[in-house]
Amino acid sequence: MSRYERLHAWRECHELALAVYRVTRKFPDDERYGLTSQTRRAAFSAAVNIVEGSARRSTKEFRRFLDISLSSLSEVGYALRFAHEAGILSEEDWPGLSDLQSRARFLTWQLYQALGR
Repeated sequence: MSRYERLHAWRECHELALAVYRVTRKFPDDERYGLTSQTRRAAFSAAVNIVEGSARRSTKEFRRFLDISLSSLSEVGYALRFAHEAGILSEEDWPGLSDLQSRARFLTWQLYQALGR
């Protein structure tokens, strides 16, 4: 098992990325290069930055990648909110995705803080 696979923050970000990929399949075709692509890239970035950061040699470097991950999670949160309010993301999908994004952000923030001590 890789180092990152043991991290709860990575697990939540990974689940978020998978969920985002599933739900954005339902987005309109004209959003393929816009909202769909942007949301997917941000969700993937949140998880992959934890992976990359965990492979770094220093805690300072790892925290830098966690900071990027946190920014990506904020971007995902807004993209999902926008999609929901624009009527692209269904009422059915919104609560679960919003909750998943919040948990991923909370756990990533907790990891960031723990490494700062």
